[in-house]
Amino acid sequence: MGHAPVIVVVEPFGGSSRRQSPQLPHIFWDDLGLTRADGIFESLLVHEGRACNVERHVDRFLAGAKKLQLPELGRDLVLKATAEAVEGWVEQCGEESVDGKLVWTFTRGRASTGIPSVWMTVTDVPEGNAKLREKGVKVKLCEKGITLHPEKAPWIASGAKSLGYSATMAALRAAKAEGMDDVIWVDGDRILEGATSTVISIKGKKVRTPPSGTDVLSGTTQQAVFETLSQAGYACKEKALSVDKLKEADGVWLVSSVRGAVPVRSIDGHKLRRDTPDDMAGLLAEAMFS
Repeated sequence: MGHAPVIVVVEPFGGSSRRQSPQLPHIFWDDLGLTRADGIFESLLVHEGRACNVERHVDRFLAGAKKLQLPELGRDLVLKATAEAVEGWVEQCGEESVDGKLVWTFTRGRASTGIPSVWMTVTDVPEGNAKLREKGVKVKLCEKGITLHPEKAPWIASGAKSLGYSATMAALRAAKAEGMDDVIWVDGDRILEGATSTVISIKGKKVRTPPSGTDVLSGTTQQAVFETLSQAGYACKEKALSVDKLKEADGVWLVSSVRGAVPVRSIDGHKLRRDTPDDMAGLLAEAMFS
């Protein structure tokens, strides 16, 4: 049986935070995060009683809020509420060894009041994550269907981790209907990113990921992976990847905060090689828990 969620509600203007009972509602019917997907979120891993890679997540969270022109949320307030949520999770589980999934959510709030909504939840890590890291996934390539030109449409907040994930969920359902596990977005022959992850390829000692920016979200886990692998002697670089280049790699991973580094075993039915150094799994795990 799983653990009950820990919820911390944050008052963005007052700077306070409080525990919320999971048995009671805290979001109103006219919250624009629900009715318009107008907001942002971050997902973090809680491991051994702490939030992993937290500073990078705060950076992206606050940058995303600025791009969506949400009210300013202080860094100290985010970290304080995070500590409160993690402390509540450890206290509830009775030990630090129980991993959790921490999600920050920041919406534009109620249409009737204009007061933003901010809350954090810690829940059990989804079952099967460890198995996916071990056995890997079969991936379907999906066209994003949209090419962004920020110079023509500056109101599109590219690079923000927004709440609008309906197209992503539809693509994942389509992949699973075809017997596959996950999705990699493409723009023609250009690799973009995973449905909920960043794509990393390895060829010899070269590690590559598509450049972040207009249509690729900057990956917090990818940044941690690059830092760890660079220290281990790998040449890490953001560089455009084609579908053929990805298929020729010694190894391909989808990396994300809670699920970790998941190896890609096939792309559209094309089996990939598994020819990576023996220390790679350990290095990726080290980055995940940083």
